[in-house]
Amino acid sequence: MKEIAITGAGRGIGRAIAERFLCDGWRVWALVRDEAALTPLAPLGTLEFVPFDAADHHSVLSAAATLTSKVGTLTSLVNNAGIALAAPYARTTTDDFLRLQAVNVTAPFLLCRELLPAMVAAGTGRVVNIASTAARKGFKYTSAYCTSKHALLGLTRALAVELAGKGVTVNAVCPGWTDTDMFQASVDRIAQATGRDQLEARASLEKLTPIGRPVKPAEVAAMVHFLCNAPEAAAITGAEYLVDGGETA
Repeated sequence: MKEIAITGAGRGIGRAIAERFLCDGWRVWALVRDEAALTPLAPLGTLEFVPFDAADHHSVLSAAATLTSKVGTLTSLVNNAGIALAAPYARTTTDDFLRLQAVNVTAPFLLCRELLPAMVAAGTGRVVNIASTAARKGFKYTSAYCTSKHALLGLTRALAVELAGKGVTVNAVCPGWTDTDMFQASVDRIAQATGRDQLEARASLEKLTPIGRPVKPAEVAAMVHFLCNAPEAAAITGAEYLVDGGETA
């Protein structure tokens, strides 16, 4: 059975990725804080819970040790867990900045450091980092978030070059505005700040995507599935795939 570890698999894009692989017969190791978040996924296939707090490097290393002990060599690793912050740079605290780097960059780095050597030894493996269009361009009021996603893309490229020729690919998927809890939080902030109702606030965000709607989590999951599973993806490494409805075109 193919084995995949997915961080942040309990909601949003992570849940959609987990669902896609479960339905394809993979064993999914779901790295999440709250096991209850996995309840909707349990009937779909072979699902394993691994306690994981991306903000705590001790928890990240413990999760890696669990995977090493119980799996040995993963078929694929998806670093999906992430957090965002919207604030002017002058009001972004040091703690806020460091927390975003810990979750969005340090956790993926540590998991790669701990888990990729087994893939290298086996001569095969696929890694996908879920970045963002914020890894490709700057956005107002997101200096900490953009910094973290640019760093994640840099990590992707560096590992891809370092592991080239060893059978392990490392790629990034960069979603645009995606219909998740994070998207809804942005709608709520706009509604609160402007006095608009929810529909008006949502419409203002949807206009940012040329296709006129947010990306669906399943659309991101489909790209991840291709990169992790397709034989035709074996020569793809160090790449970044934009799933953004034309936002960065």
